[in-house]
Amino acid sequence: MTQGSPIKTRREGAILEVTLDRPKANAIDLVTSRIMGQVFADFRDDPDLRVAILTGAGAKFFCPGWDLKAAADGDEVDGDYGIGGFGGVQELRDLNKPVIAAVNGICCGGGLELALSADIILAADHAQFALPEIRSGTVADAASVKLPKRIPYHIAMELLLTGRWFDVEEAHRWGIVNQIHSGDALMEAAWDMARLLASGPPLVYAAIKEIVRDAEDAKFQDAMNRITKRQLASVDILYGSEDQLEGAKAFAEKRDPVWKGR
Repeated sequence: MTQGSPIKTRREGAILEVTLDRPKANAIDLVTSRIMGQVFADFRDDPDLRVAILTGAGAKFFCPGWDLKAAADGDEVDGDYGIGGFGGVQELRDLNKPVIAAVNGICCGGGLELALSADIILAADHAQFALPEIRSGTVADAASVKLPKRIPYHIAMELLLTGRWFDVEEAHRWGIVNQIHSGDALMEAAWDMARLLASGPPLVYAAIKEIVRDAEDAKFQDAMNRITKRQLASVDILYGSEDQLEGAKAFAEKRDPVWKGR
């Protein structure tokens, strides 16, 4: 990213770290959302990248979501968020690579929806969460779709209907957060997780993500039929790949597999 961009990126091997850096609170306006969408589209389309980490700059804010000050200055709430929708990942098609959210502080509104778009969420022990949209007369749309499917219905509805704050321990208890780390250890833990995933089979990850998306509202047998008949693109690629053969060979030869992504 260019100097002064609200999005900073760091690349190490097959891992891309994406940092939302927009003082004071890392809120997202239309321009920032469009930049994030392009960053994640490039990540999706780069065959040499396998895992992304999304975090916020500083130790206080991950992201509070939509920039209400920008909205007051003329940014349209339903404006052009860019490819991938708000924050670049919520609606990005065919994002078949793992994304880790490293929640380094306050994570509320659209910021929590952004974290929920990741596959794995790690959080600092001081992180706080909320869906306060109701207090500003609007709806947490993506969270209204996602949260009741991921945690107990009545808990999700309480959080959506009251907009109350909850701490990282409660987020972990309901399964919103995978792991809690001290603020100083958060990014090291995120990179350890990313390196673990980057060492794994990318074609299998792609198949897992597509299967999960495709099966979300499907009956079990319908989903299984689409998999076994190789009607999902990522599954079809996997079943005819060098990597699948390599996995079998490595197991038979009692060695670690060498994944090539083809």
